Formats: sequence, C-alpha cells, structure tokens
Amino acid sequence: MARWRFWLPWSEDELKEELARQSKLKLNFELEPDAVNTMTAEQGWTVDGSNDALGHEPPGPPLPDGLFARAKQALKNYDFSDPLIVTGHFDPGIPFVGRNMLLEIKVLGLRYLAGVRVHGVREEANENHTIFGFRYDTLEGHFERGFEWFLLTKNHQTGEVWFKIEAHWQMGAFPNWWSRVGFLLVGQYFRSLWRHRAPQRLKDLAHQPVTEAIAEPGQLAHRGNIIPKRTG
Repeated sequence: MARWRFWLPWSEDELKEELARQSKLKLNFELEPDAVNTMTAEQGWTVDGSNDALGHEPPGPPLPDGLFARAKQALKNYDFSDPLIVTGHFDPGIPFVGRNMLLEIKVLGLRYLAGVRVHGVREEANENHTIFGFRYDTLEGHFERGFEWFLLTKNHQTGEVWFKIEAHWQMGAFPNWWSRVGFLLVGQYFRSLWRHRAPQRLKDLAHQPVTEAIAEPGQLAHRGNIIPKRTG
C-alpha cells in the first residue's frame, strides 16, 4: 500500500529507503503488448489527458537549444510537475529507462508516496515532425493502476511544438477506506488541476536556461519547484 502521513514531508533517508523498496516491486496491472489499443474505455479503463501548444521555433528539425530541446530536458527531469500537488523523487544517476520514481501526492494536507517506473521512451524523427516522450507505469501499492504518456511533438513545417499527456488508468489499492472515499470525491479535481498546470509550467521552462543542478552529488532529485526552474 502507498505510504501516507499528514503534513510532514519525508526525509532524504526515508525516501531513499522507500525507493530501494520500490525497486523490488512489480507493476500493479497486467502489461498488455499493445496497451494503448487494448486498455481502452470499452475494456473498463479511464482514458484522459490533454494536448497543448507550447509555442514555436523556426521550421525544420529542433534547434540544439531551442524550445523543443529545452522542453525535452525539463520533461525528462520532471521539472514541469506542480509540487503543490505532486513532487517527483528519484535517483538521477540511474538510467532513465527503467528508473523508479516516487510520486509524492499532496491533497488537503495529506501526503502519499506512490511508485512508478519509466517503461520506455518514444523518440522518432522524419521530414514532417520530431517526437520525444516517455511513459511511466504504476507499481504495486499505487492507488491507481495503469500508465501515462508524456509526449512532445514538433511540426517541421510550421515550427509548432505541442505537449500531449495521455493516461490509461483504473483505481488501485488504497491504504485505508477514507483515502478511497477522498479519491472518489476530489481525486479527479486534483488530477485535472495538475494536468492543467503542467503545460504552462513546461512552456515557462522551455523559455529559460538551466538555472540549477538536478540534485546535489549523492542526493535524490526532488522535482519540481514552486516557481518552475529548469535543471541540468
């Protein structure tokens, strides 16, 4: 079950211990070979998300330090998350694909730790567009079951850059009955609020240089900031 507490955050040592425990866990749902097409509303899954324009850069492939490249780095580092709702804790020294992350979910003074694992990366380019994104899947004990894609696309003809979120999920395991009731009452509101803020935060990050290291040596990354900061 997801760990929880009221108000007080977890210490660095507690988060490292929990991440080590999460590394031994399995996914809390059966991973379909073609999950996007099989985990559908018709099969009992909630499918939701958003698709927002981040801005423009010159037509053609992404510039080395342009809007797409900066958004890509902020996406991988989870800088775009609103920490008033979700803070991501992870070890930046671990390879990106297969990395575990603790999502510290904050609702009305309550804090929950729920684990996800980066399943894979989508990275492709042709004459029409460039795409980059990643997907994470929920681990045992998470109060949701399923996966979420975060995708950037640049249209080479127009220079437009878009950010898409696509989630396929069901309710998972809750640490107590009142957490489940609370999720039914306010969970969708906070999910929607986080998703509404994420594109604007990513847009802000894509227009700024790196301002701080992702983490101190030997320490976990705790992303993101109240005022969005792009990390390197």
